[in-house]
Amino acid sequence: MINYDWIIVGAGITGTSLSYELAKKGLNVLLIEENPTFENATRYSYGGLAYWSGSTPLTRQLCEDGKQRHQILSEELEADTEFREVDLVLTVSPEQNPEKIAENYARFITPPRLLTPEDACQIEPLLNPNGIAAAFTVRHGHISPEKTNFAYLDAFKRLGGTLEIAKVTEFVKQENRITGVKTKNDTYLAENTVICAGGLSRSLLASAGISIRLHFTHTEVLETPPVEINLRTVVMSAGMERFQLEADAAKPEFERLWDEPGHEFVPLIIDGSAVQFLNNKMRIGQPSRVLSDPNAKINPAESEAQIRNAIGKILPPLQDLPAHWYHCLVAFTADSLPLVGAIPGLTGIHIFSGFSNPLVFVPPLAQRYANHLTEQPDELIEQLSPLRSTL
Repeated sequence: MINYDWIIVGAGITGTSLSYELAKKGLNVLLIEENPTFENATRYSYGGLAYWSGSTPLTRQLCEDGKQRHQILSEELEADTEFREVDLVLTVSPEQNPEKIAENYARFITPPRLLTPEDACQIEPLLNPNGIAAAFTVRHGHISPEKTNFAYLDAFKRLGGTLEIAKVTEFVKQENRITGVKTKNDTYLAENTVICAGGLSRSLLASAGISIRLHFTHTEVLETPPVEINLRTVVMSAGMERFQLEADAAKPEFERLWDEPGHEFVPLIIDGSAVQFLNNKMRIGQPSRVLSDPNAKINPAESEAQIRNAIGKILPPLQDLPAHWYHCLVAFTADSLPLVGAIPGLTGIHIFSGFSNPLVFVPPLAQRYANHLTEQPDELIEQLSPLRSTL
C-alpha cells in the first residue's frame, strides 16, 4: 500500500489545480475522481473570469492575482486554456431598475458601464432591444474550463502525480485524525486529505460526521453543437439574482434542513445567459435550484423549455438551436467566499471548495494554498478558513 503526502478528492478545476501546485512542491499526490468522464461543474461552466468584480481588499487582490495567473497559465501548463478577453453584456429586464443595479456595481474594481438597449445591440446584435430595459458592459476574461482543467491534469501527471478513477466511500480515521480514504476496492493512506468535491463535498464530509456550512445549487445548461450563429459577447443577467438566491438559502434557520432530502429553500431563478466558445459550441442557461438532496431528480424537458423561453426573450436567434440538456451541482458558501484550509476538530483533513463565483479565484488560491501549506503562512488564506463555516 502506497502512503501519499496528499490525497485530493475531486478532479474538477479546484482539485486538478491544487494537485498540480502541491506536486510542484515535490510532494507525492494522489488525485481521486469518481466520474471517468469528468461530468462535474467545471465541465458545464461558462468559463468566465470576472476579474473586474472585486469589491473588498481580499477579493480585489484575488482578482488581480487571478488575471495575472491566467495570462501565463497556458505557457506554464504547456497547453492552450483559450484565455481571451471578451465583452460581457449584463442585461436588465423590464422589471428591474438600472440605476439601482448601477449602485451595486459601483463598488467593483471596474464598474460595468450602463448602456441603452440600442447601444447594447451595437455591441451584441443578437440581442432583442424590446426584451431589455438597459444593459451594462465590461471587459471580461474567458477560458475553456475543460481545456484548463485537463491542462492542469496533464501537467500534474508530468510531475509524477497519480490519478485514480474511483468513488470515495469513507474516510480512514485513527482517533482524531483522518489518515486516508477508502474506495470500493482499495484503501489509500496519506498525511493529509483535501476535499475538492464541489457540490458533493457537504455530503461526503457528513459521512465522516463533519458538519460544515457548505451548500450547493442544482444548475442546468443547454449545450449546442458547433453552430454558424455568432455570439460576439458573453450575455448574463445584470441583477445578480444567483447571489441573492445563495444568500437566502444559506440562512441559519435552514441549516439543519440541508442534511434532509426533500427541501427547496427558495424558488428557482433563471439567469437568461449564453456564451460561445472558440469551437463555436454554445452554452445557454442557467436555472439554479436550491434543493437539499444532491440526488434530486429534475425534469429535463421542463427545464429545457424554461431555459429556451428565458433566452428567447433576450436572444431570440438562440431559442430554437439544437442542444442537449445537462445538470450539475455548484458549491457555494453563506458569504460567497470559498472555504480553504484545515477543517477544525480533526487533523489531516482540509477543504478547497465553494467557488461558485468567481472562477478567476481558483488558480491563484491553489498556488497560494500550496505555498501556505509548505512554506510560510499566508494571511489571505487564513481569511478563508473553514472556521467561519463550521457548525
